[in-house]
Amino acid sequence: MPRQRELKITLKPLQLIACVAFGLWLGAVAIALSLWLALQLWPEHVQPVAQAVVPAVAAPAAAPEPPTNAQSEMFERYKDILHKQELQQAAEAAQGNPRNLNSPKCQFWLSQNRTAPTDKSQANVLEFCY
Repeated sequence: MPRQRELKITLKPLQLIACVAFGLWLGAVAIALSLWLALQLWPEHVQPVAQAVVPAVAAPAAAPEPPTNAQSEMFERYKDILHKQELQQAAEAAQGNPRNLNSPKCQFWLSQNRTAPTDKSQANVLEFCY
Protein backbone atom coordinates (compact mmCIF):
# COMPACT_ATOMS: atom_id res chain seq x y z
CA MET A 1 0.00 0.00 0.00
CA PRO A 2 1.51 3.34 -1.04
CA ARG A 3 2.16 6.00 1.55
CA GLN A 4 0.17 9.20 1.31
CA ARG A 5 2.16 12.33 0.83
CA GLU A 6 1.95 15.21 3.21
CA LEU A 7 1.32 18.66 1.85
CA LYS A 8 3.15 21.38 3.70
CA ILE A 9 1.80 24.90 3.31
CA THR A 10 3.88 27.80 4.45
CA LEU A 11 2.26 31.15 4.94
CA LYS A 12 4.17 34.11 3.55
CA PRO A 13 2.10 37.20 4.38
CA LEU A 14 4.15 39.63 2.28
CA GLN A 15 3.73 37.48 -0.82
CA LEU A 16 -0.03 37.11 -0.15
CA ILE A 17 -0.50 40.87 0.23
CA ALA A 18 1.45 41.53 -2.97
CA CYS A 19 -0.65 39.01 -4.93
CA VAL A 20 -3.95 40.47 -3.68
CA ALA A 21 -2.81 44.01 -4.49
CA PHE A 22 -1.69 42.93 -7.96
CA GLY A 23 -5.08 41.23 -8.56
CA LEU A 24 -6.98 44.36 -7.54
CA TRP A 25 -4.80 46.50 -9.80
CA LEU A 26 -5.39 44.12 -12.73
CA GLY A 27 -9.14 44.25 -12.09
CA ALA A 28 -9.16 48.05 -12.13
CA VAL A 29 -7.13 48.09 -15.36
CA ALA A 30 -9.54 45.58 -16.93
CA ILE A 31 -12.57 47.72 -16.02
CA ALA A 32 -10.92 50.90 -17.35
CA LEU A 33 -9.99 49.19 -20.63
CA SER A 34 -13.51 47.79 -21.01
CA LEU A 35 -15.06 51.23 -20.57
CA TRP A 36 -12.60 52.81 -23.00
CA LEU A 37 -13.30 50.10 -25.57
CA ALA A 38 -17.06 50.55 -25.14
CA LEU A 39 -16.73 54.29 -25.75
CA GLN A 40 -14.68 53.68 -28.89
CA LEU A 41 -16.89 50.99 -30.42
CA TRP A 42 -20.40 52.12 -29.47
CA PRO A 43 -20.42 55.88 -28.95
CA GLU A 44 -24.03 56.33 -30.08
CA HIS A 45 -25.20 53.79 -27.50
CA VAL A 46 -22.94 54.82 -24.66
CA GLN A 47 -23.34 58.61 -24.93
CA PRO A 48 -26.97 58.68 -23.67
CA VAL A 49 -26.00 56.41 -20.78
CA ALA A 50 -23.04 58.57 -19.91
CA GLN A 51 -25.21 61.70 -20.01
CA ALA A 52 -27.77 60.06 -17.74
CA VAL A 53 -25.14 58.96 -15.25
CA VAL A 54 -23.17 62.21 -15.24
CA PRO A 55 -25.54 65.13 -15.93
CA ALA A 56 -24.00 67.98 -17.87
CA VAL A 57 -23.64 71.02 -15.64
CA ALA A 58 -23.06 73.53 -18.42
CA ALA A 59 -25.94 72.39 -20.64
CA PRO A 60 -29.24 74.19 -20.03
CA ALA A 61 -32.25 72.11 -19.11
CA ALA A 62 -34.14 71.15 -22.23
CA ALA A 63 -37.91 71.13 -22.41
CA PRO A 64 -39.42 67.65 -22.12
CA GLU A 65 -40.29 66.01 -25.39
CA PRO A 66 -43.97 65.77 -26.24
CA PRO A 67 -45.25 62.20 -26.14
CA THR A 68 -45.11 60.38 -29.41
CA ASN A 69 -48.16 58.97 -31.12
CA ALA A 70 -47.43 55.44 -29.88
CA GLN A 71 -47.05 56.67 -26.32
CA SER A 72 -50.32 58.57 -26.43
CA GLU A 73 -52.10 55.52 -27.89
CA MET A 74 -50.73 53.35 -25.10
CA PHE A 75 -51.84 55.90 -22.51
CA GLU A 76 -55.34 56.06 -24.01
CA ARG A 77 -55.59 52.26 -23.91
CA TYR A 78 -54.42 52.32 -20.30
CA LYS A 79 -57.10 54.88 -19.40
CA ASP A 80 -59.78 52.83 -21.19
CA ILE A 81 -58.77 49.68 -19.32
CA LEU A 82 -58.86 51.53 -15.99
CA HIS A 83 -62.30 52.95 -16.79
CA LYS A 84 -63.65 49.51 -17.71
CA GLN A 85 -62.25 48.02 -14.52
CA GLU A 86 -63.88 50.74 -12.43
CA LEU A 87 -67.24 50.14 -14.10
CA GLN A 88 -66.92 46.39 -13.63
CA GLN A 89 -66.09 46.79 -9.94
CA ALA A 90 -69.03 49.14 -9.50
CA ALA A 91 -71.37 46.63 -11.18
CA GLU A 92 -70.08 43.81 -8.98
CA ALA A 93 -70.60 45.95 -5.90
CA ALA A 94 -74.13 46.78 -7.06
CA GLN A 95 -74.95 43.09 -7.44
CA GLY A 96 -73.89 42.37 -3.89
CA ASN A 97 -75.95 45.18 -2.37
CA PRO A 98 -79.17 43.74 -0.82
CA ARG A 99 -80.97 47.07 -1.30
CA ASN A 100 -80.74 46.60 -5.07
CA LEU A 101 -82.70 43.33 -4.98
CA ASN A 102 -85.91 45.33 -4.42
CA SER A 103 -85.34 47.75 -7.31
CA PRO A 104 -86.77 46.51 -10.64
CA LYS A 105 -84.86 49.11 -12.67
CA CYS A 106 -81.60 48.06 -11.04
CA GLN A 107 -82.35 44.37 -11.64
CA PHE A 108 -83.18 45.06 -15.29
CA TRP A 109 -79.98 46.98 -15.97
CA LEU A 110 -77.88 44.47 -14.03
CA SER A 111 -79.19 41.66 -16.23
CA GLN A 112 -78.66 43.76 -19.36
CA ASN A 113 -75.10 44.50 -18.30
CA ARG A 114 -74.46 40.82 -17.57
CA THR A 115 -75.70 39.57 -20.94
CA ALA A 116 -74.58 42.38 -23.26
CA PRO A 117 -72.37 44.91 -21.50
CA THR A 118 -72.31 48.32 -23.15
CA ASP A 119 -71.42 51.78 -21.97
CA LYS A 120 -75.13 52.62 -21.67
CA SER A 121 -75.92 49.56 -19.55
CA GLN A 122 -72.93 50.20 -17.30
CA ALA A 123 -73.95 53.84 -16.87
CA ASN A 124 -77.52 52.81 -16.02
CA VAL A 125 -76.27 50.26 -13.49
CA LEU A 126 -74.31 53.03 -11.82
CA GLU A 127 -77.33 55.33 -11.93
CA PHE A 128 -80.10 53.00 -10.71
CA CYS A 129 -78.20 50.70 -8.38
CA TYR A 130 -76.72 53.23 -5.96
